[in-house]
Amino acid sequence: MFDSMFRRKAQENEMNSQKRLPPGQSLTQKFPVLHYGPVPSFDPVTWELRVWGEVEQEVRWTWDEFNLLPRTRLLMDIHCVTHWSKFDTAWEGVSVRTLIEQGLIKPLPTARFVMQHAEYGFTANLPLEIVLAENFLLATHYGGEPLAPDHGYPLRGVVGHIPGREQLKTPYFWKGAKWLRGLEFMTKDRKGFWEQAGYHNQADVWNEERFG
Repeated sequence: MFDSMFRRKAQENEMNSQKRLPPGQSLTQKFPVLHYGPVPSFDPVTWELRVWGEVEQEVRWTWDEFNLLPRTRLLMDIHCVTHWSKFDTAWEGVSVRTLIEQGLIKPLPTARFVMQHAEYGFTANLPLEIVLAENFLLATHYGGEPLAPDHGYPLRGVVGHIPGREQLKTPYFWKGAKWLRGLEFMTKDRKGFWEQAGYHNQADVWNEERFG
């Protein structure tokens, strides 16, 4: 037990010296499970991802169709508002930026924000610039394996920090919705589930924007 504690502290100190540990955060070697409500069931026959709003044409993908979309892999540090950080986490999924570059989603010039819609009516809002950045992904896999149900299987939004890419904005991890079912492109911002409950709308990890 003490060896594990010393190793964790040594790694935390190393991340801090590399300026990868945001203020108020501490390293975890686990992957804590935090969400509101129960874990939903998944039916690949009826599941679909819908894209609508400020786009030229609404898009819907079935689960089989979604898995044929271009794939992206990312290595990111993730930071939870509850003060834990996990480093060098490996994700695989679909990049929204790639979908737009390939013409599979065509936002209108008026699109400025994106609302992630998930099961049970859960929502998470982000500026379009973050959704289109390298550090946002529609993830199906974590650590080389399909997402666990309590981590958002079959699909979740993930956003984190890519080491060496300090120019990319990094929100807290809640800004990626588990059990994702839709992306709504919007002209104006709307608060998501946790923002309506008092969490900070921008949620920048380096400025400790935890609560509004």
